[in-house]
Amino acid sequence: MKEALLYEKIGDGRVQCGLCSHRCQIAPEKRGICAVRENRNGTLYSLVYGRIIARNVDPIEKKPLFHFQPGSRSYSIATVGCNFRCLHCQNSEISQYPKEYPGIPGEAASPETIVSEAERTGCASISYTYTEPTIFFEFAYDCARLARERGMKNVFVSNGYMTPEATRLIAPCLDGINIDLKGDDAFYKKVCGARQQPVLDTIKLMRELGVWVEITTLLIPTHNDSEDFLTKTAEFIRSVDEAIPWHVTQFYPTYKLLDQPRTPVKTLRRAREIGLAAGLKYVYEGNIPGEGGENTYCPSCGELLIERVGFSLGPIRMKNASCTNCAAAIDGVGMP
Repeated sequence: MKEALLYEKIGDGRVQCGLCSHRCQIAPEKRGICAVRENRNGTLYSLVYGRIIARNVDPIEKKPLFHFQPGSRSYSIATVGCNFRCLHCQNSEISQYPKEYPGIPGEAASPETIVSEAERTGCASISYTYTEPTIFFEFAYDCARLARERGMKNVFVSNGYMTPEATRLIAPCLDGINIDLKGDDAFYKKVCGARQQPVLDTIKLMRELGVWVEITTLLIPTHNDSEDFLTKTAEFIRSVDEAIPWHVTQFYPTYKLLDQPRTPVKTLRRAREIGLAAGLKYVYEGNIPGEGGENTYCPSCGELLIERVGFSLGPIRMKNASCTNCAAAIDGVGMP
């Protein structure tokens, strides 16, 4: 256990967590919505500090991050727990574990262990992913600070529900983030047990603080694939920064959301058209490898710059982060 960051004591032994936008008020011997932060005698503790449930060497494209050190590998870690209850969670066996079973599983690890393993495996970054990194914030923060000292980059793959205080604390150590923008407010309430506005606020604040942002929207038939939602989402992203890549990805039935089919490819194509028409420079179709929607094209001349099939990259037609055809600069971090 480790005493939590970003909480305050509010009397009668209760505490208020300031880490995510639920801002849980937690009674003594109780846990917050994430089920991994517990009030013990008026002190809030993280129960998952250094308790790693998953660690892998992944291609950075898996996050997905397409404009962040393309072709590199990222040492990826997670603990159990989540502050959402998404009905379509692809990692529900670890994200929802503390809500369904007693105990906190995981292999003990220190920040030094994680950073050293990342270095040993030749990774260019560490990704805090698989489950929501906000809920293991203290451990991610310590790892990220050490990684930064050792010249390594840090990435969050997040639902974006952190508070402004948490965002401002982690941003100086964070180089990139992929944030899920899942649906409208009704979708968040029905499917995730949350609200949309804090996610929009995090996207804006992360970009304002200089963190490279990419956004993913998993398109679920009849839930969040309407032209109205897609148009509003594209316009919102454009209002923040036209250079933010938007990944519109294919849903497949999973966990508790089994009553809808896979997203039709034509829906992804239409979403991409809407994004580009709204003025976004980079829109990608995800989870349909080999269809061409994951390629990077120059937003100025249309030249194919990076060809992708799944997580594999073909020839790269860039030099000094610019198009070799027209010399237009291509946005991102560590671009070829």
